[in-house]
Amino acid sequence: MNAIELVIANSNERRMVPQGISLADLAREYYAELGRPQLKYPILGALVNNEVRNLNHNIYKPKTIRFFDVTHTQGWRMYQSSLIFMLYKAVRDTYPDMHLSVKHSMQGGFYCTLEPAAQPGAEQPQAPVDRFAVANNVRNRMLELQEADLPFGRRTMLLADAADLMRKEDAPQTVKLIEGLNQMYIEMQFLDGTVHKMASILVPSTGCLRSWHFCPYGNNGYLLQMPDPQHFDRLPILPDTPKLFSVFQEHHHWANLLHIPTVTDLNRIVRAGGANTLINISEALHEKKYAEIADMIYQRRDRVRMVLLAGPSSSGKTTSCRRLSIQLAVLGFDVKQLSLDDYFMCRERTPRLPNGEYDFESINALDLPLLNDHLNRLMQGEKVEIPTFDFIKGEPTYTGKSIQLQDNSVIVIEGIHALNPLLTAQVPDEVKFRVYVSALTQIAIDDINSIRSSENRMLRRIVRDNNFRGWDAYNTLHRWNEVRAGEEKHIFPFQEQADVMFNSALLYELGVLRVMAEPQLKRVPMDCEEHAEALRLLNFLELFEPIDPKFVPFTSIMREFLGGSSLMY
Repeated sequence: MNAIELVIANSNERRMVPQGISLADLAREYYAELGRPQLKYPILGALVNNEVRNLNHNIYKPKTIRFFDVTHTQGWRMYQSSLIFMLYKAVRDTYPDMHLSVKHSMQGGFYCTLEPAAQPGAEQPQAPVDRFAVANNVRNRMLELQEADLPFGRRTMLLADAADLMRKEDAPQTVKLIEGLNQMYIEMQFLDGTVHKMASILVPSTGCLRSWHFCPYGNNGYLLQMPDPQHFDRLPILPDTPKLFSVFQEHHHWANLLHIPTVTDLNRIVRAGGANTLINISEALHEKKYAEIADMIYQRRDRVRMVLLAGPSSSGKTTSCRRLSIQLAVLGFDVKQLSLDDYFMCRERTPRLPNGEYDFESINALDLPLLNDHLNRLMQGEKVEIPTFDFIKGEPTYTGKSIQLQDNSVIVIEGIHALNPLLTAQVPDEVKFRVYVSALTQIAIDDINSIRSSENRMLRRIVRDNNFRGWDAYNTLHRWNEVRAGEEKHIFPFQEQADVMFNSALLYELGVLRVMAEPQLKRVPMDCEEHAEALRLLNFLELFEPIDPKFVPFTSIMREFLGGSSLMY
């Protein structure tokens, strides 16, 4: 048998192997040898020339291989999709007359519902009342599947054949999704006779899914709880996020009212020439929400002097600050604006990460004593000269810009740390009004493949970084995990302290982002791990009909990323 040379990137060594060897056999052979660097957890897949492959993949030509486990970004995605498929299988086995919908991601897992399957010509049966019993039965079946260590299969088939299979599964949303694809063949996933189309390549078998929990959540749903991939052996304490959950529920209800719960529904409207109408409706909802928040602040006008506006990266904080300020001015407020970016420490005083890079996500990257001194003086009516941070020189500069508050003044402060109590520790709480902004995706791919909210923000950031920072998609993707880790540590723990949450996601935006992000993603070089993520995002964006950015209004939050805003930044 012919031999081929492979490069194992985990240890940067070369080895000759039989042509056609599977990744599973290669992994067993490689890690059986003494002295090989072991992964922390079981191998779930590999990057083959920086493309994600499952362990059944066979190698016929010289390649570079990097094995990964659940702590790798791609391994974590595989784990999540596989666990959702195992849940789907367990529901099908335990409650065949029930329909599973995975609504959205949450901190700690995915929120799901179980509803009676529609019966044509018959009244809807009542859903089981005892959700604890339902969760227990489904959980027990999941445990059986896990212990059986069943393999996840896959098969490439004609699109029409795949659609027929999903009709038999009574999955109409997935049927519409498959029929709307512009391709002849599609790869479908299987588990013990059950079939579905999953958004990610799956792990080798159900035995890999060792850490999870399924329990009732909220008034009507369930939570599929996930582990922390960096601490895979234990489930984290489930955070209590009623405000965030309520915003998700509100916007899913709104998407359903517009009959746009899924990508297929969105594409149908765009193909019918309704993109401009959808844009106008989405933007009108945003404007209505800004006006409602301004009204809430007006109701507390005898106390509130400071509006703190926070949110994770690329959530649209700057535009939200400008548009909320306009609504406050309509109500008679004298509005002053302050960006926390101008209070960064000079570069040599900025804290560093363990790898030596600057930790710009930390609250300690801000000059907190100076900020609190300025805020206290402003609250006392003093005129204060404020800095402007020079990001090229890495230091604050003073150009004579000053702020002074009047009797009818309110100062709007925006930045990722605005809700952190340390930021304004010396300012009385009664003068503060807190706003949390994030892009919480409202539509799904189909019933069990949701779209994670971080996808919107990642794509927004790729477009913005290219337009305004001179960064290519490689650099944005390279830093994204670091940005996400900073959000988990410094932003998300304080989101429930907000007086109000604003969802900055727009129903139409992924169609616009496709147009702007695709050229950038196609330029990510093949010789880096970020190439795998770029390919995944390109495949994801292909699900959406493109929408011409010229239709986006000049006041839209999308202009913060696209450019061309009529607002001053």
